[in-house]
Amino acid sequence: MTTSYVIDAARTPRGRGKAGKGALSGIHPQELFAQVLNALQARGRFEAREVEDVMVGCVSQVGEQGANLARNAVLTAGWPQQVSAVSLNRFCASGLQAIHFGAMGVASGAMDLAVAGGVESMSRVPMGADGGGQDGNNPHLRERLFQVPQGISADLIATLEGLSREELDAVALRSQKNAARAIEEGRFVKSLFPVRQPGTGAVVLERDEFPRPDTTAEGLAALKPSFVAMGETVAGPRGETLAQLALAAYPRARALQHVHTAGNSSGIVDGAAAVVLASERYVREKGIQPRARIRAMATVGTEPVLMLTGPAPASEKALRQAGMNARDIDLWEINEAFAGVVLQTIRALGIDPERVNVNGGSIALGHPLGATGAMLLGTALDELERSGKQTALITMCVGGGQGIATIIERL
Repeated sequence: MTTSYVIDAARTPRGRGKAGKGALSGIHPQELFAQVLNALQARGRFEAREVEDVMVGCVSQVGEQGANLARNAVLTAGWPQQVSAVSLNRFCASGLQAIHFGAMGVASGAMDLAVAGGVESMSRVPMGADGGGQDGNNPHLRERLFQVPQGISADLIATLEGLSREELDAVALRSQKNAARAIEEGRFVKSLFPVRQPGTGAVVLERDEFPRPDTTAEGLAALKPSFVAMGETVAGPRGETLAQLALAAYPRARALQHVHTAGNSSGIVDGAAAVVLASERYVREKGIQPRARIRAMATVGTEPVLMLTGPAPASEKALRQAGMNARDIDLWEINEAFAGVVLQTIRALGIDPERVNVNGGSIALGHPLGATGAMLLGTALDELERSGKQTALITMCVGGGQGIATIIERL
């Protein structure tokens, strides 16, 4: 196996994921990803006809995001018909998993050029729209293992880790401040492009719409916990509530502490992102200077009730592959699905918090599910180049008890 290179990255701004209110809510998800494809091609580093496959992560593959969104986005973009495409779903890690598959393809010699990323229009295809819930509504599986919603899992992690509301809110405030600084200093500009209205070409969004730069510690503290009512929902086969089901799996928690709020959890947004991946042969023959190489890729399974603790073991696995340790990583992108996930990962790996999410994360910027992994990798690459640093690790928790991690090295 040879090396896989990242030769470019692009993303849309994140738009608020509210139907009729978010700036991107009027744009079909196929169109969102098609505009990413054309933004990448317009930079002149490759020809669309040279792309051998397009891989697109998307979580809610139903309705407008069904029917192999990836292939239809290629056609929407006007790319040559011979460019194949596939949609995939590894829950929140879908976009990063698409990059893994693309990197595997070019590193193995099976192809020379691939585009990989993700898209999610949460305003047009709401979370849970596929009707599958957490477990596909399989009663036999529930007899063996009853999975609880992620918000309950996040509160359970905080309870077991002894994380206070104040600690979680501090993560959220830092995310907002870092994102505000990054926007003010233009740190996202390299990958970002404006989304335009199909037909008219009018710009509908050119910067991230979700951040709240005026966020304060007092404002965060005033928010009510988000998952109290959910925890009281009766769902078990013997009338157990979701909180009781979680505690039955982890009795040492004793009582579930509800500490996650809308302010310290990820935001619901629309968006799309992708990277261009090339083989050694392609960059040599074309005389292209890659921006980075993929040093390691890893996924792991974890306990599915606690569910969201996968980033630490996935990162450890990737670090072992690369012959590195946590201290060798200059920048960490730990997806801010919930503030508790970030703190649990930092503690487990002994990471310097100042190296984590230096330009904010999904709490401030939003989490467009299938697109987020590709956005995080592009953000990490841009920051490595801006700051002159060398290595970054991107990691995410995944529904159902999984984790994913990717190590990139700037060239």
